[in-house]
Amino acid sequence: MARLRAPDGCPWDREQTHQSIKDCLLEETYEFLEAVESGDPTHMREELGDLLLQVVFHAQMGSEAGTFDLDDVIHELSDKLVRRHPHVFGEAIVADSDEVVANWEAIKNTETGKESRKSRMDGIPTTYPALLRAKKLQVRAAKDGFDWPSPEPVWEKLAEETREVHEAIAEGDLDHLEEEVGDLLFVAVNLARKLGIDPEIALQRANRKFDSRYRHMESLVDAKGQKLSDLDLEAQDKLWDEAKRKEQGSSKTIPPSASA
Repeated sequence: MARLRAPDGCPWDREQTHQSIKDCLLEETYEFLEAVESGDPTHMREELGDLLLQVVFHAQMGSEAGTFDLDDVIHELSDKLVRRHPHVFGEAIVADSDEVVANWEAIKNTETGKESRKSRMDGIPTTYPALLRAKKLQVRAAKDGFDWPSPEPVWEKLAEETREVHEAIAEGDLDHLEEEVGDLLFVAVNLARKLGIDPEIALQRANRKFDSRYRHMESLVDAKGQKLSDLDLEAQDKLWDEAKRKEQGSSKTIPPSASA
């Protein structure tokens, strides 16, 4: 990377800044996650390398600016791991992984920069994907006891927010409708959290399922020399049902509270 960024190196690499390539880090992260989902270790290895490239790239730019280098990054990480694992590198004793997490958070809150936080919500990046940030905000609030005691009241809140979406539709105010749909999604994240489900993973699963079924629908009409756009909605629904029946894989057990 130092060679690529050298005066006689690659023009594109030399032009980049922390700001200009920040989106690449997100893209490579998602591509690695997709590789994990595929279960292909060769693909995982390749994508993890691409992800590592982003770390090396930013570290090289830091080195050129004299602010930090890759050695600094690794040493800081190593120090943090030792500091936050006193039950491994020190004399602390923990009973289980829950206690490990509790200790981790307690130690984290004593570290430099953390003590200046005035709100429980400080430190949750606004750049997080919306579903992830919603979950983080709710988890932080729950630490202060601001949380539903069980999934059942969340069902009621979900019904309330659904009614408010219908009311906003009737009003015809797009800005209000956007607000109410946002509230509905926020409560849906709360419901997933209370049921022990990660909303991001659940939605990704739904996305994959929709993608798979739609592709199957396309293959069915393609075999007949047709296009999906040539069919009316009733015919498309029948194809959807057929694609649904063709799905393979075992279903997972639904938590008892989900049917409450």
